[in-house]
Amino acid sequence: MNKIIYVFMTLIMALALVAGCGGPDKSAAKTIILSDAGWDSVKFHNAVVSYIADKAYGLKTKVVSGSTPITHTALVRGDIDVNLETWSDNIASYKNDVAGGYIVELGVNFDDNKQGLYVPRYVIEGDAARGIAPMAPDLKTVADLKKYSKLFVDEENPSKGRIYGAIPGWSVDEILFKKFNHYGLNEQYNYFRPGSDATLNASIMAAYAKGEPIVAYNWQPTWLTGKLDLVLLEDAPYNEKGFLEGETAFPSVRVTVTANKNLPKKAPEFTDFLKKYHTSSALTAEALAYIAENKASYDEAAVHFLKEHNELLDQWLPADKAKSVRSALGN
Repeated sequence: MNKIIYVFMTLIMALALVAGCGGPDKSAAKTIILSDAGWDSVKFHNAVVSYIADKAYGLKTKVVSGSTPITHTALVRGDIDVNLETWSDNIASYKNDVAGGYIVELGVNFDDNKQGLYVPRYVIEGDAARGIAPMAPDLKTVADLKKYSKLFVDEENPSKGRIYGAIPGWSVDEILFKKFNHYGLNEQYNYFRPGSDATLNASIMAAYAKGEPIVAYNWQPTWLTGKLDLVLLEDAPYNEKGFLEGETAFPSVRVTVTANKNLPKKAPEFTDFLKKYHTSSALTAEALAYIAENKASYDEAAVHFLKEHNELLDQWLPADKAKSVRSALGN
């Protein structure tokens, strides 16, 4: 009899040990792991979604940082739950990963992003408030730049104009340089490669502050394009073959909200919210400009953004969840 009791008690203890060691970690199940590939826009979106996760769903979030290849591999593997800014065209395995069921495309965050050659609006239209007359009223396209090399003069070589190109090592730099040659701009301009995006932006900011002409590569969304009134020069309609040769406009990229295959089971209601999480390049740039102008943190910018664009809560959330977030915001 004692032997039977001993075996029974041993079995109970063993089952308790297994349950304690091998059962689901409930606290871990309530923590959503977000991807951060390093750029400002995804940090901002992570802050917005983290705020809603907390105030509407009682979920904690954690951010894992790394390069795009590293974070995407982690997303596929399940070490990351969601990427709020998956630049789908820039990830070679993206379509196969979705088709294979390793990741789930929940929706599109924004798909109105742009890049190319920009000029300040005052160059074309002038700015009466600043006492700036139009400098190039007929400037509309990249090809039109051939008529204005003396306007965008290169101070280091005044016989030619200067076009501020992309950053050395970026794939876009090769395409942009092909465009530079395709339109024959090499005959009248120097193609200047800034050493970094910070140097590029500083050059644009300096010219803008003085009301001087400048033509430079940039992209949206960034704090710069959110802060300054810039005009993207038109180009030939996009086609893949022509684009690779520098003959057409840059395409917009579908920036998707992508989750590991297990997230819908881990947090189904939160996943439903992410399916509706849609912003725009313009809204993102506006938020980044707020951060730059006010030296705000990403968390502070998220709260400001949700207060300023309160209507988005009704698009993203059920009524009771939207009410919870508004209550937290003090609205």
